[in-house]
Amino acid sequence: MPTQPVDLLGRRLRDLRISVTDRCNFRCTYCMPREVFGKDFVFMERAALLTFEEIERIATAFAAQGVEKLRLTGGEPLLRRDLETLVSKLVAIDGIRDVALTTNGALLARKAQSLADAGLTRVTVSLDSLDDETFMSLNDVGFPVDRVLEGIDAALAAGLGPVKVNMVVKRGVNEQDILPMARYFRERPQTVLRFIEFMDVGTTNGWQLEDVVSAAEIVERIGAEFPLEPADPLYPGEVANRFRYRDGAGEIGVIASVTQPFCGGCTRARISAEGRLYTCLFAARGHDLRELIRNGATDAELLDAIGGVWRRRSDRYSEIRTADTPARERVEMSHIGG
Repeated sequence: MPTQPVDLLGRRLRDLRISVTDRCNFRCTYCMPREVFGKDFVFMERAALLTFEEIERIATAFAAQGVEKLRLTGGEPLLRRDLETLVSKLVAIDGIRDVALTTNGALLARKAQSLADAGLTRVTVSLDSLDDETFMSLNDVGFPVDRVLEGIDAALAAGLGPVKVNMVVKRGVNEQDILPMARYFRERPQTVLRFIEFMDVGTTNGWQLEDVVSAAEIVERIGAEFPLEPADPLYPGEVANRFRYRDGAGEIGVIASVTQPFCGGCTRARISAEGRLYTCLFAARGHDLRELIRNGATDAELLDAIGGVWRRRSDRYSEIRTADTPARERVEMSHIGG
């Protein structure tokens, strides 16, 4: 087995996020704003996407270098036809112990059971408000909250719990929903609510530092009504800071990429839908693995390419972020997932 690669800052490769499509059925203002991703926007042709067999081969190469956890993303991954087939391939890879999915929940109610039957381990659902007016304004397609909640219930019924629920908080947009979300999900066993600081992923979401509601402010707001206490990480490199309710009613997480960067413990690589390897969520350019595969690269050559990219890695964008750095070129979130 190849030696597990270590990057220039001493970080090991442990997690892989795989985008299976660049398309989404939402037009969330912080990810795929309609003014950019409108009816004339040109998405990838099907032939440009990695096939399931190519994804399986790439995931196998990553597993051979120490990756144990895979997460399927998009775009919206449930738009990819027959995704269950891919899940069944990935869970069979030697060394892979966890295959998860991040989704907006729109199609989850009807897909949860088949995904669980295929071997999917866990689901994370994006939900930014319980208020229909706010939520529909954010997703910009008029999709109601109740149907996302139905998807969460279906995932739990299929055995995909605990379900993580991610809320991106943007000042002046949905910060008023922090407490209603906390109240609702603390009463729902097998769900874990996580709050995410509004990040400058990509170049189209109009990010400004003053729009960020800090993790500290979020914890303070919730703690004023429901006292909290810090909880230890569940595993090395966990990105969410955990807090338990002191009355025993579960926990929340806060992902503070802006105000409390965690670059020093980052173990994630990302594969875009067309097969480019990115070593940072805020990277500008990726490394083309699809071309390598389609040009007949051997397994050894693929392993060498992946290991070489990781060993040269020195990304730490969140640690050096300023009010000016968002002007840099960056890949869009919809292209490589969150």
